[in-house]
Amino acid sequence: MNHKVAFSFADGKTLFFPVHANEILLDAALRNGIKIPLDCREGVCGTCQGRCESGTYSQDYVDEEALSSADLEQRKMLSCQTRVQSDATFYFDFDSSLCSAAGPAQLGATVSEVRQVSDSTAILQLQLDQDQAALDFLPGQYARLSVPGTSSKRSYSFANRSGSQQLQFLVRLLPDGAMGNYIRERCQVGDRIELEAPLGAFYLRHIVRPLVLVAGGTGLSALLAMLEQLVADGCTQPVHLYYGVRNVADLCET
Repeated sequence: MNHKVAFSFADGKTLFFPVHANEILLDAALRNGIKIPLDCREGVCGTCQGRCESGTYSQDYVDEEALSSADLEQRKMLSCQTRVQSDATFYFDFDSSLCSAAGPAQLGATVSEVRQVSDSTAILQLQLDQDQAALDFLPGQYARLSVPGTSSKRSYSFANRSGSQQLQFLVRLLPDGAMGNYIRERCQVGDRIELEAPLGAFYLRHIVRPLVLVAGGTGLSALLAMLEQLVADGCTQPVHLYYGVRNVADLCET
């Protein structure tokens, strides 16, 4: 049985790869071309340390000089000693450029639906090209979309969980914005849009207590993805969402 693991870095980039049952996390990363900093590989030096943001794991051996008891309580771990027991996310406090691995994917998609729900908000759905696998991303992350017919790019959080070739975004329509003008004036089903993803260090963490989510306007996007993931995970903690807009017409996806 494989587990899906994400490595998230300080520069906001994320890399996904499979880990075999009972496989050392560092070995799995290296097998997939992700070469994080390392040294002793014996649980002593602490060079390969990170923090588990979600999922369950165990560690074979951790020297007390590498990670203190307080570090362990904060879910810090050593990649060379960690074995994941579920799908998991790990954060490393350095840039992904220190790893010999590819960055965000460059993807092609087609507009499958566009709905302007108010003067300031639109819902945009994209269908990834058929020759591309479903996109992996962490709920809360975002994509950079190229605006057709321009050299501009704009960033939008995913409004649905990963694992599908359908991507949804809530788009704020600024009065003279590049994406706003495109959607208002000429966006059509079937239009081609290029995107770069996944990006961002804001994503759903390990939930161990009641959760309060607060969003305004199209900032709801990232939280919708999180809520969908929490439902899929069977989260048992209470979750409250507070959502505000300037005008009633701007309420969407509620």
